[in-house]
Amino acid sequence: MKCLVIGAGAREHVITSALLRDPEVESVVVAPGNAGIAALVQCVPIDVTDAQAIGELATELDVDLVVVGPEVPLMAGAADALIARGIPCFGPTSEAAFIEGSKAFCKEVMAEAGIPTAMALVCADASEAEIALGTFGPPYVVKDDGLAAGKGVVVTSDRSEALAHAESCFAVGGTVVIEEFLDGPEVSLFGISDGTTVVPLQPAQDFKRVGDNDEGPNTGGMGAYSPLPWLEESVVDEVTERVLQPMLDAMNRRGTPFVGVLYAGLAMTTRGIRVIEFNARFGDPEAQVVLSRLVTPLGGFLYAAATGQLDSFARLRWEPGFAVSVVIAAQGYPANPLLGTTISGCEIVELEPDIAVFHGGTAQVDGELVTSGGRVLSVTAHAPTLSQARERAYAGVAQIKIAGSHFRGDIAQNACTTDS
Repeated sequence: MKCLVIGAGAREHVITSALLRDPEVESVVVAPGNAGIAALVQCVPIDVTDAQAIGELATELDVDLVVVGPEVPLMAGAADALIARGIPCFGPTSEAAFIEGSKAFCKEVMAEAGIPTAMALVCADASEAEIALGTFGPPYVVKDDGLAAGKGVVVTSDRSEALAHAESCFAVGGTVVIEEFLDGPEVSLFGISDGTTVVPLQPAQDFKRVGDNDEGPNTGGMGAYSPLPWLEESVVDEVTERVLQPMLDAMNRRGTPFVGVLYAGLAMTTRGIRVIEFNARFGDPEAQVVLSRLVTPLGGFLYAAATGQLDSFARLRWEPGFAVSVVIAAQGYPANPLLGTTISGCEIVELEPDIAVFHGGTAQVDGELVTSGGRVLSVTAHAPTLSQARERAYAGVAQIKIAGSHFRGDIAQNACTTDS
């Protein structure tokens, strides 16, 4: 099987690594890729917002499967262009991807499907936002209705800060979703769907805030771990039955079947499971800790999803133990990341057993590895226990040098008290 992966982040790096472990995968090409991915496979420059260019590249390469990593090309119609050419695509059409492209639309579908979620109001101007903030009270949750790469959400007890975020969205012609705050720990669960059947992967937890103890602004994600020792095994079955399958069924009733990753962001509240949001692709950095532990060959699995044959993948095989991933971010991230800073130490870390460095924002410039994005690297370690995996990951982080970079020091720390 010949595969084409679309994207340039750490998520696409781990997808590529997993595909290369599949004995049925003959070759992988990534467009546009990054410096880490280029060390593994051929990378081809491409504008990921150009759906027709993606279709043309897939045709030129004569691939058997295209895996679209990020949400932007999905919303731009990459899957639509590939389907029109008869090329199997793992990723939803632009209409189906709208569950991530619009939080208001997603709430509408969840209501139709009877999926438990936070109460919410859609606001188009400051007066509506004032009413909504008064309706739900603090902590205030204000979400940009459109794509925001995980950084369009403000959760604060400061009403003026909440209103300011809403007004910044209105100023560029957007709308916001203001909703009740959901208490309890968060869980990320990926469901692989062929449009009818959904197969859940093992759950993960990510860390969105930039600083320790969940302080500072939201980011695309500063670290993750999987599986979750404190989460009852029955939860995955419950979420599949009450959340994932009803969402697929609702999308089918609308005439927009969802093929790809149905990513449910969940809050384990005192009142039970509630959906925070749905995304239309693998989360980053959760993909790093989930896909790196998957033993079931990824190429065949995703091809079955893309071609409506997931029934044969009812049971997945997993590497035992735990994985922890720590993101190293560039100086100034998430506001204004400094690009072009030299990176060293990756090659030393990768000599260690059970540890991998997945590249996010990296490039080769004049033979030197430098930063090219905000989230630069995901140092991901495996071990029999969560505590050991965490120690290995941070030992790897300590060996990588990027001037001015920063990372969270508390990834998976609290969960280690329930380690097994």
